[in-house]
Amino acid sequence: MRALRVGKMLRDTLRSLFRRPVTVEYMTKPGSMVPLPERFRGKLTYDKSACIGCLLCIRVCPGGVITSTEERKASFNISRCIFCGQCVEICPKGAIKMSSQFEVVTYDKNGLLIK
Repeated sequence: MRALRVGKMLRDTLRSLFRRPVTVEYMTKPGSMVPLPERFRGKLTYDKSACIGCLLCIRVCPGGVITSTEERKASFNISRCIFCGQCVEICPKGAIKMSSQFEVVTYDKNGLLIK
């Protein structure tokens, strides 16, 4: 029984040795990014002027990303976001959108706050 497992592992290892790699390079050419799928969910964008202050987004956010400001507008802490897109779907005016930006890196945590 054990010899069969070892033989199968050896066969799988030798097969994968001659296959092409599955990974995609980060940048195909210098300055050009890998094409993203059409429905990719990246960093949130917020149009404060389109927001009507209904705060439905706060109720549906599973990560507790969204908080309310004094003028009944939303504030986002992207460091807690799981990119589920529920806030985008519930927003009646389309003030919240998902961008195609996936590089959410900063040295300062305040750079991850959207007001």
